[in-house]
Amino acid sequence: MTLFDVEEGRKYTIVAVDTKDDELEAFLFSLGCYDGEPITVIRRLRSGCIVSIKDARYSIDTALARAITVK
Repeated sequence: MTLFDVEEGRKYTIVAVDTKDDELEAFLFSLGCYDGEPITVIRRLRSGCIVSIKDARYSIDTALARAITVK
Protein backbone atom coordinates (compact mmCIF):
# COMPACT_ATOMS: atom_id res chain seq x y z
CA MET A 1 0.00 0.00 0.00
CA THR A 2 1.12 3.59 -0.45
CA LEU A 3 1.50 6.31 2.13
CA PHE A 4 -1.61 7.92 0.64
CA ASP A 5 -3.72 4.91 1.76
CA VAL A 6 -2.56 4.54 5.37
CA GLU A 7 -4.30 5.33 8.64
CA GLU A 8 -3.38 8.51 10.54
CA GLY A 9 -1.30 8.09 13.70
CA ARG A 10 -0.10 4.56 12.95
CA LYS A 11 3.59 3.78 12.37
CA TYR A 12 4.53 2.10 9.07
CA THR A 13 7.81 1.01 7.49
CA ILE A 14 8.92 2.38 4.14
CA VAL A 15 9.33 -0.42 1.60
CA ALA A 16 10.20 1.64 -1.50
CA VAL A 17 10.23 5.14 -2.91
CA ASP A 18 9.05 4.89 -6.52
CA THR A 19 9.87 8.15 -8.25
CA LYS A 20 11.45 8.72 -11.65
CA ASP A 21 13.08 11.96 -10.42
CA ASP A 22 16.61 11.21 -9.13
CA GLU A 23 16.91 14.65 -7.54
CA LEU A 24 13.67 14.18 -5.60
CA GLU A 25 14.75 10.71 -4.50
CA ALA A 26 18.08 12.11 -3.25
CA PHE A 27 16.22 14.86 -1.38
CA LEU A 28 13.91 12.33 0.29
CA PHE A 29 16.91 10.22 1.24
CA SER A 30 18.49 13.27 2.91
CA LEU A 31 15.30 13.67 4.99
CA GLY A 32 15.53 10.04 6.12
CA CYS A 33 12.84 8.73 3.79
CA TYR A 34 14.33 5.44 2.56
CA ASP A 35 13.70 1.68 2.69
CA GLY A 36 13.31 0.26 6.18
CA GLU A 37 12.73 3.62 7.89
CA PRO A 38 9.62 4.08 10.09
CA ILE A 39 7.13 6.76 8.97
CA THR A 40 3.86 8.02 10.46
CA VAL A 41 1.13 10.11 8.86
CA ILE A 42 0.35 12.75 11.47
CA ARG A 43 -2.44 14.52 9.60
CA ARG A 44 -4.15 14.42 6.22
CA LEU A 45 -4.59 17.62 4.26
CA ARG A 46 -6.43 18.41 1.05
CA SER A 47 -3.15 18.82 -0.80
CA GLY A 48 -1.33 15.87 0.83
CA CYS A 49 -0.32 14.97 4.36
CA ILE A 50 2.04 15.77 7.22
CA VAL A 51 4.39 12.91 8.06
CA SER A 52 6.84 12.20 10.83
CA ILE A 53 10.24 10.77 9.88
CA LYS A 54 13.08 10.54 12.43
CA ASP A 55 11.37 12.90 14.92
CA ALA A 56 10.88 15.60 12.25
CA ARG A 57 7.66 16.59 10.51
CA TYR A 58 7.31 17.24 6.80
CA SER A 59 4.45 18.20 4.53
CA ILE A 60 4.29 16.11 1.35
CA ASP A 61 1.89 16.37 -1.54
CA THR A 62 -0.51 13.68 -2.73
CA ALA A 63 1.65 12.61 -5.70
CA LEU A 64 4.63 12.02 -3.45
CA ALA A 65 2.52 10.18 -0.86
CA ARG A 66 1.42 7.83 -3.65
CA ALA A 67 5.08 7.22 -4.63
CA ILE A 68 6.05 5.96 -1.15
CA THR A 69 5.21 2.30 -0.58
CA VAL A 70 4.84 1.17 3.05
CA LYS A 71 3.94 -1.93 5.03
